[in-house]
Amino acid sequence: MAEPPVTFAALLRELRTEARLTQEELAEAAGVSPRSVSDLERGVNLTARKDTARLLADALSLFGPARAQFEAVARGRSLPGWAGTGGAGAATALRTLPRDITSFTGRQQELEQLAETAVPSGGVVGIHAIGGMAGIGKTAFAVHAAHRLAPRFPAGQIFLPLHGHTPGQRPVEPGDALASLLLTAGVAAGQIPPGLEARMALWRDRLAGRQLLLVLDDAASSEQVRPLLPGVGGCLVLVTSRRHLTALEDATAISLDTLPPGQAAALLVRLAARPGLSPADPAVGEIARLCGYLPLAIGMVARQMHHHPAWSLGRRAAELAAAVDRLELMATENLSVAAAFNLSYGDLTEDQQRLFRRLGLHPGADIDGYAAAALDSTDLSAARRGLEALYDQYLLIEPAQGRYRLHDLIREHARALAGRLDPDDDRDGATARLLDYYQHTAARADALIARQARPAPAPADDTIPAAVPALAGREQALGWARAERVSLLACLDHATGTGQHARVIALTAGLAGLLALDGPWADAITRHTAAIQAARYLGDRLGQAGALNDLGDIRRLTGDYPAAAQALEQALGIYRDLGDRRGQANALHYLGYVRMSTGDYPAAAQAQEQALDIYRDLGDRRGQANALHYLGAVWWSTGDYPVAAQALEQALDIYRDLGDRLGQADALHHLGYVRMSTGDYPAAAQALEQALGIYRDIGDRGCEAEALNQRGALHRVSGDLAQAQGCHQRALDLARAIASSWDEAHALAGLGRCALAVGHATQAEALLRQALEIFQRIGSAEAPDLLAELDALAGPPPAH
Repeated sequence: MAEPPVTFAALLRELRTEARLTQEELAEAAGVSPRSVSDLERGVNLTARKDTARLLADALSLFGPARAQFEAVARGRSLPGWAGTGGAGAATALRTLPRDITSFTGRQQELEQLAETAVPSGGVVGIHAIGGMAGIGKTAFAVHAAHRLAPRFPAGQIFLPLHGHTPGQRPVEPGDALASLLLTAGVAAGQIPPGLEARMALWRDRLAGRQLLLVLDDAASSEQVRPLLPGVGGCLVLVTSRRHLTALEDATAISLDTLPPGQAAALLVRLAARPGLSPADPAVGEIARLCGYLPLAIGMVARQMHHHPAWSLGRRAAELAAAVDRLELMATENLSVAAAFNLSYGDLTEDQQRLFRRLGLHPGADIDGYAAAALDSTDLSAARRGLEALYDQYLLIEPAQGRYRLHDLIREHARALAGRLDPDDDRDGATARLLDYYQHTAARADALIARQARPAPAPADDTIPAAVPALAGREQALGWARAERVSLLACLDHATGTGQHARVIALTAGLAGLLALDGPWADAITRHTAAIQAARYLGDRLGQAGALNDLGDIRRLTGDYPAAAQALEQALGIYRDLGDRRGQANALHYLGYVRMSTGDYPAAAQAQEQALDIYRDLGDRRGQANALHYLGAVWWSTGDYPVAAQALEQALDIYRDLGDRLGQADALHHLGYVRMSTGDYPAAAQALEQALGIYRDIGDRGCEAEALNQRGALHRVSGDLAQAQGCHQRALDLARAIASSWDEAHALAGLGRCALAVGHATQAEALLRQALEIFQRIGSAEAPDLLAELDALAGPPPAH
């Protein structure tokens, strides 16, 4: 016999009694008249108005499926999956998933990952914690996945909002959530026990032996979720949250990232629904990029374009690019990207909110605990705890251990909040502390990376940050500088854009060693030129000389020897005027290298000997080793091999005493030249292999290219042409990657000589002429010898 239909009168009376409320108390809590409640319970009014049903549901603390059930019965309707169970109000609603959206795009890898592990073996409940920043599409993903997996769970699919971040609403208490789930599962309101433990037990008993899919949406914490989990296998639980639910045992984490550019463009096209619009349209790709590839932002802009057919995509892209606050343009009706971010921001403590706002002031992309401590004027431990808390809320991502990053739109939101909530002095002070930190630490790192001790005044005590990383040697310093490269350059750009000339000089000097080592050298030239201009503006002659010296070194590395000599001579003149002997020695050392490269060996030897004398007077052992090293190179170039070997071995001994691996590699490299020139090929090969190993270990690509070229030459004279060609080709690739003209020319010449050795004369001539053009353009000493080589290859002129 069929069960009688559930009436709203019976359901309302049962729920009010369970809540221990009188009709008058319920009416007062709901903001309706007692007569309305009485009429509904007596069946005078068989249904309730929509607003009245909503107010009554609020007063009765109904959530999720139970609320949907209540409001449907109030309107005289039933929901799919409902069936009477014999008691007033005892109805089941076991298929309560929201509708899937046809515009769902991408996430195939995550969906496949979830599908493969949806039903774990061994009687264990499958739990998947779906996390990500606000607007990333966690709920849409969970609902889409649930619809795809629904056939595997015949007992039903329940969607329960936990309201972890619903405006104006507190997160659902676990006991209330269990009451809602039990009502959904068909337990009459009067049969739901009052305590949390009892409700947990009844919920797990009801699910025993059933295959149910449960979506817990917008969880506030693991503690909120844990009591709602089924107790036996066969069920799947999908939990979405803006937090990393690290305390949720046995949960598989699925962290959603922003969409790849192609999928983001496809989503924009689907939602905009404009005829003829293609993901390949440049304006589509630009809007997707300006939306940070965030589904929420893309959806809002796409719907704007759909409802405003007169709007041009190109113009909208330009408006987004030019906007001071892009988030203001990303809103539809009562929804906005900024509001979504604010819900996460509201969960933070006051200290965490302040750190979040200050992170928006960082000019760069990544930040670690030390930089955060400077920015927030706190100690290292507190800064690290703050960063971890923001990461826990998906307000930061962690691309590498201990390094954090803000999504572009979240960065804009943080910066906008700082602009509204923090005084100008507070923002300026935070930025100044950050720049002080980078300036101070970059100077310490450069002192370990650079080949010369820089003549610079010590920083004032009040600019030394409280927390700085320990840089015990060159490798640690280089690791720090490479990790912070983007941030350092961003800070330098900020200093340049805000007219902080002294910072421009100091930050550029702090980057000099890294730029010389890693390039790109064209960018280094631009940076050092700007530092020279800043020093001239301030009348800072010491800063000007230092920037000229750095520029001369980079010009030398690129093979622009005339420009290098000009910059170095200017630096030397200023250092002499100032009486700065260390600066003089540094400029003389680089100038000697330039003179050697252009074939002016007497001038090269004279400059290096003068530098050596000053370094000895100053007790600068690294400077002495550098000068001896290049004196050895000069004497090798002039054919005085014994004296060259002696100078290089002295340099090598000092470098070893200092633990200077790059210096050791340089000395070994040039010893390889000397040994090869004397016909001692085994000793030459050994020295070159040791040098190559060190260059690769420390990541010095310019020196690696030079050593590869020399190794190729050694293989060629030893008769191993295949190995020779391979070395020269690798050197050519490296040289072009770092824009080293000198190394590129040597690699081309080496490849040409290999081609000639196997009888490919035409190919050889073409390669050698390419090398000659470069040598002649940069004024290299190798040009005359290579020209003579080409003349010999062409043969004697025809007789007349």
